[in-house]
Amino acid sequence: MAQLPSDFLWGYATASYQIEGSAAEGGRGRSIWDTFSKIPGKIVDGSDGAIATDSYRRWREDVALLKSYGVRAYRFSLSWSRIIPLGGRGDPVNKEGITFYRGLVEELLKNDIVPFVTLYHWDLPQGLHDRYGGWLNKEEIVEDYVNYAKVCFDALGDLVKNWITHNEPWVISVLGYQKGVFAPGHKSNTEGWIVGHNLILAHAYAVKLYREEYKPVHGGQIGITLDCHWQLPYDDSPENMEAAARGIDFKLGRFAEPIYKGRYPERVKAMIGDRLPVFTAEELAVVKGSSDFFGLNTYTTQIVQDGGDDEGNGKIKIGHIRKDGTKLGTQAHVAWLVSYPPGFRLLLNYLWKTYEKPIYVTENGFAAKNENVLPREEVLHDVDRVEYFEGYANALVQAVTEDGVQMKGYFGWSLLDNYEWADGYQTRFGVTYVDLATQARYPKDSAKFLTKWFAEHISISSRDD
Repeated sequence: MAQLPSDFLWGYATASYQIEGSAAEGGRGRSIWDTFSKIPGKIVDGSDGAIATDSYRRWREDVALLKSYGVRAYRFSLSWSRIIPLGGRGDPVNKEGITFYRGLVEELLKNDIVPFVTLYHWDLPQGLHDRYGGWLNKEEIVEDYVNYAKVCFDALGDLVKNWITHNEPWVISVLGYQKGVFAPGHKSNTEGWIVGHNLILAHAYAVKLYREEYKPVHGGQIGITLDCHWQLPYDDSPENMEAAARGIDFKLGRFAEPIYKGRYPERVKAMIGDRLPVFTAEELAVVKGSSDFFGLNTYTTQIVQDGGDDEGNGKIKIGHIRKDGTKLGTQAHVAWLVSYPPGFRLLLNYLWKTYEKPIYVTENGFAAKNENVLPREEVLHDVDRVEYFEGYANALVQAVTEDGVQMKGYFGWSLLDNYEWADGYQTRFGVTYVDLATQARYPKDSAKFLTKWFAEHISISSRDD
């Protein structure tokens, strides 16, 4: 049986606002998602993350669940406003928040689970948004983010050796500041490019700080997580082949190219023109090479044609129907997601060949249909999610053993059915069913499948470490 490397890490991922709850407890300040979720019509079911999966209280139960699944690692994010309630470099640090996260990290390590910590998963302190516009203000936000990173490195750096700066800057900038469907809800044809640029700078200067002051003492690594769907041309016409390449540049390249190669993609510069900010020479020296690995969130493949009108994806038309009328794969609960393992393998190969950095898949998962309304007994037998994970896990092992892609880890999304942003609690990605009325957790078949699959596909030596 094909084997993954002996040091391969696998586990599950979550995010602070999606699971913690206790939004007004433990000294936590408000975030832009607390505010956005209260705007009528923004969240499908009108819900918010005030309770979520109650993981601020039930974190020991969550760690025990991870342990029972046999994972080797757990990716979670820190709530900036739980650590610095008002967010800024001159604002007080909330010791209660630090104590909470340190306790979680210690419990993970006690259970031989490696913590992967994300500094920013979309929940900007509302205080910074109110004070100066948050991510729109380069001079202020970069300094405040680096200060926040420093507080986290000081508090947890002796225990945490794997850091991720941002989760999915495309989502933050495009959905939050161009389309207005995520917090803070702005619609603009300029703000998304400013925010994306400032996210890159904040990331890079936080990495610079870590490498200069913490890595020499603690070791460890730091990088960023970018999201991308594989782009499959509708046919082999030059227009659609170019559209697929443009789609990757606008979704992924606009962040990956500056961070790994020190430049914005030419296709992006040509379309956006003077709305795209420019790095100074000093900034570019910090940005280029500012990730030790390639953190990838990926869920699906899109069939791409030329001729769209959405600047966020490079003006391409996207879908899941082939030229012959067949569908790529099994449809999820959400329209944008279908299962297509070959696209995952192609994307892994593309990233390895293009950026030559070891890859961690930091999110990958499937929202099975109607889990929000089906009886629990049916939801636990999540056939479509098992099919998805089997296909994607096998594609991953093929990329490693047959294609030579250097893969270091895989995190399924997600450990729990949680608060799925603008979808509220209607869309379920968890391998664990959560009864929102009682907060009881029930493993689904997909959790059992992945436990068995990774036990069989990671070489014996790693499981004896």
